[in-house]
Amino acid sequence: MHHIKNNRNIELGRFVISPMSQARCDGGFDALVSLRSGSGMASTDRVLRFSATFTSAQAAVRYAKAEGLAWAGRQ
Repeated sequence: MHHIKNNRNIELGRFVISPMSQARCDGGFDALVSLRSGSGMASTDRVLRFSATFTSAQAAVRYAKAEGLAWAGRQ
């Protein structure tokens, strides 16, 4: 499957947020977001995949961005 990554990572506090989409076999798109923090051996990377299916890669990336910002803002 092909991942479409947003061209810009977003830094919010201690997190780097990377929204992306993934094409589905049925023609839809999944939304995913990577939330990284720390550096070196103390770094962590959480990848969240959302259950909604989107009709475009851009819509999936917008959703992933909004969810990633909301998640990082709560931490």
